[in-house]
Amino acid sequence: MRHWLKGIIAAAFVLVLAACGSEEASKSGMDLVDEDKFTYAASGEFKPFSYTNDDGSMSGFDIDVAEAVAKELGLEPVQNKFKFGGIVEGVKSGRFDAAVASHTITEERLKAVNFSTPYYYSGPQIYVRPDSTIETLSDLEDKEIAVSKGSTYTTNAEEVTDNIQFYDSDVVALEALSKGKHDAVITDFVTGKEAIGAGMKIEGKELLGRSEQAIAVAKDNKELLEKVNEALETLRENGTLTEISKKYIGEDITVDPEKE
Repeated sequence: MRHWLKGIIAAAFVLVLAACGSEEASKSGMDLVDEDKFTYAASGEFKPFSYTNDDGSMSGFDIDVAEAVAKELGLEPVQNKFKFGGIVEGVKSGRFDAAVASHTITEERLKAVNFSTPYYYSGPQIYVRPDSTIETLSDLEDKEIAVSKGSTYTTNAEEVTDNIQFYDSDVVALEALSKGKHDAVITDFVTGKEAIGAGMKIEGKELLGRSEQAIAVAKDNKELLEKVNEALETLRENGTLTEISKKYIGEDITVDPEKE
């Protein structure tokens, strides 16, 4: 009987501990890859939004935003360099807590992940060599267009051609264009502007619209999404997002152009 009672007491004690642990875990409600850490992914190949330093770490607009969000969440930021085309799946599968990688909000991506409120606004633009006669998307009918894998720019290119070449990085695609490959590259206008500033022999042509870039979070991680949105709102109100934008872009792209 004594042994039986000891067993009952021990089991009850374990259940109490488990309940306490569950209560502690649910205080924040955030489902994190590692406790007390904000594990996020970026490509490190999308200057000035994310680029790789000599020591292998990443810097850039997206990185500073991720670090600022982590600080607001009271978590230690942990960066992961990952190929852009696989980042959304990495968030969906739980490999990363979030993607802070200049993802445009699209219906297709919303099937896999949830998105925060936008932290900047941008848009695709056509880039060609200076000797090109191409001005608009219609001029690229049946031409060869290069884009980055997994980007929304593929949709723009598909409107006029089946001859689409894919790169892991927008910057590498632009470098190839400047060296004589392809008829055009479609990429973010800020990235193209940065490439021109870095000396690439390319020119920007037709702007193909505006887009909203946001942080991607797993569908079932609603508490983290809510806290990320709260953090972004604080960073928007206290001027941090504007400061980061001006640091890397030279202008404020964090304000909704429709509300200016």
